Amino acid sequence: MLKLKKKSKSSKKNQSKPDIPPLSLQERLAQKRKATKARKEFTNLLTKAVSVALVVGILLAIVGGIKAALPGVVGIIVIALCFKYPRQALFAFIIYVPLGGTITYYIGNSPILQLAKDAFYVPALISIWQLSKKRRLPLLIPQALKIPLFILLGSCTVTLLFVNGAQQLSPPPVGLLQDAPKEIPLGMGILGLKVLLGYVPLISCYYYLIRDKRDFLILSRLQVSLILISCLLGIFQYFLLLTGICQGTRNALGSALFKATLEARCYFGGSLVYSPSQGMIRLPGTFVAPWQWAWFLISSTFFTFATGFSDPSILWRIVGLGSLVTVFINAVVSGQRIALALVPTCFVLLLLLTGQLGNLKRFIPLGMGLALILTIAIVSNPTVVQERTDSFVSRWNASPPQQFIMEQFEDNWKNSKGPFGSGLGRATNSARALGKTKLVETYYPKLLYEIGICGVLAFLGLVTTLTVVCFRTYRLIKNRNFRSYAAAMWVFILFISYNTYYYPLDVDPVAVYYWFAAGILLKLPEIDKQERLKEAQAEGNQGKQKK
Repeated sequence: MLKLKKKSKSSKKNQSKPDIPPLSLQERLAQKRKATKARKEFTNLLTKAVSVALVVGILLAIVGGIKAALPGVVGIIVIALCFKYPRQALFAFIIYVPLGGTITYYIGNSPILQLAKDAFYVPALISIWQLSKKRRLPLLIPQALKIPLFILLGSCTVTLLFVNGAQQLSPPPVGLLQDAPKEIPLGMGILGLKVLLGYVPLISCYYYLIRDKRDFLILSRLQVSLILISCLLGIFQYFLLLTGICQGTRNALGSALFKATLEARCYFGGSLVYSPSQGMIRLPGTFVAPWQWAWFLISSTFFTFATGFSDPSILWRIVGLGSLVTVFINAVVSGQRIALALVPTCFVLLLLLTGQLGNLKRFIPLGMGLALILTIAIVSNPTVVQERTDSFVSRWNASPPQQFIMEQFEDNWKNSKGPFGSGLGRATNSARALGKTKLVETYYPKLLYEIGICGVLAFLGLVTTLTVVCFRTYRLIKNRNFRSYAAAMWVFILFISYNTYYYPLDVDPVAVYYWFAAGILLKLPEIDKQERLKEAQAEGNQGKQKK
């Protein structure tokens, strides 16, 4: 009887997974020809790119030395390859985002290297635009963004031409003994526009990158793996400082004890503060600056939660849980108050808005595992937890966030120069090399200062449209795993769309992850349909075999 049962089970497996017929001789030859052609194309492209890069590199070496030549040579080769292979370029782009700060300082701390990720993104975008045009596919996804995006572009164009343009043509008067400031207001405006809207096309890029369930799982698992690697490096960085292998700023004097400096860098990332005698710790993880690391941890909460609760593989759900634990640990040890406050807040928000509290079969094991690991971490490091909590409470009492935001709104409303603002880029940190900028530490007051009330309303229209479209899209998904992942991405989009504390949408990684998450979410209904169609076809084939 047991043997019969085993046979019947194996026969059922064979019925559900029919044998794939072997390839014919013609098909094998066609595959070989295709592979040979692809290798030849790659070799020819690489040869041409290297030849051009060497010529340009020699010219750059004559003008600016080897430090200018090396990034130029590598950049030309990378751009050529990314244009030819946009899919691989987009994977390289998303890999580079969390590791770019570390790579920048290992190679040579050039400002050009901080824009290196765009060498992957821009050629891939141009290639995808050409392919979509050839195949008559829309470049802008979703189409509902078309009107609000054009309205925002129109408002920004008015600011660029009539505010930045006026500043370019008639610079402000200076005193007799003062030198005229060297500014390029139009350059600031173009850079400010790029910072504001430059990564919107990422929605379409990753929408077209994901073709099926396999692509989606590769991308989602890659993202969680990157988060896990970055967070482990962040914990290791803290360990190196704690044990004295890296000194940080502990031997600094006076005000230097409280300032993040590049000289205190500890193997990964950029500037940091580590003055334990003063209770002052601000770690950058793998990023250039500490506050970028804080927002990486906040955004990573959403991606790790999504994989931890929705991946079809139990192994990857465990990896998602482990990544989430490392995010929580870094939120404590990195000294970032905003991460300490928002990481657990976002976790609770995800539990409530994605409905995972009702999914007891998955929530209880994962929740208990997370609680156990965090409890062990807290019990083994009570002093660290207490220091971070006291720091957060004292900061909140000294400057409550809601009061700080209102003060920023009032100040920039009073100083706003008309309905179209004071000029694009005038409050953007990356534009300070092109002219005088103002430090505005909250996002919507920053937009108010740059593009005025008209621009702020237009931007709110854009992100609101995206939030509503993403909500409606995720509600269409039937598959439980896809729906759960999409819900987490929607909560992330909702949270960032209306967040005004600091300016994460201006810089890495949130400036990338916001549009990246939207691209994944908008593709999931199509993948859901593909999988349901496959299931229906499999059931139909089984029915025919039974008959």
